[in-house]
Amino acid sequence: MAKKAKAKEEGAAGEEAPKSKKKLFIIIGGVVLLAAAGGGGWFFLKKPSPEQIAAAEAAAKAKNPIAFLDMKDMMISMSNAGQDRQPVMKIKVVLEIADAKAADQVRPLLPRIEDSFQVFMRELRPSDLEGSAGMYRLKEELLRRVNLTVHPAKVDAVLFKELLVQ
Repeated sequence: MAKKAKAKEEGAAGEEAPKSKKKLFIIIGGVVLLAAAGGGGWFFLKKPSPEQIAAAEAAAKAKNPIAFLDMKDMMISMSNAGQDRQPVMKIKVVLEIADAKAADQVRPLLPRIEDSFQVFMRELRPSDLEGSAGMYRLKEELLRRVNLTVHPAKVDAVLFKELLVQ
């Protein structure tokens, strides 16, 4: 019987050891999880100081000076759409380019840009340019055509200096 009692005591001690190891792993895992959550929260919720934001904006502006490229004035006869007189459009356009190096790449391609503008605008009717929506559509279409023409370089905006339809 003494052997049986010793066996029961050893079995009871053997059961307590795995339970204490499980508790230890759960506690360690909880601590690690809390530390990771705290570190992740600090990382994502940390806000940069106003000085850091101002410095980043200044660095972005200093890196890329904007270049404006004037195009020649264009006078284009438009589609008459059944009218007796042929409508004429006079337009002055400036191209806005974010990088001065890109402006140097675009400058030799100005004749191609003017050609693509004239081919497109020749098919327009005066009713296509009515209202601000018509001007916006014209600006977006001209920008798309410019960027297709100067593909490796990129033009950011087409700006109208003058647009007159007679």
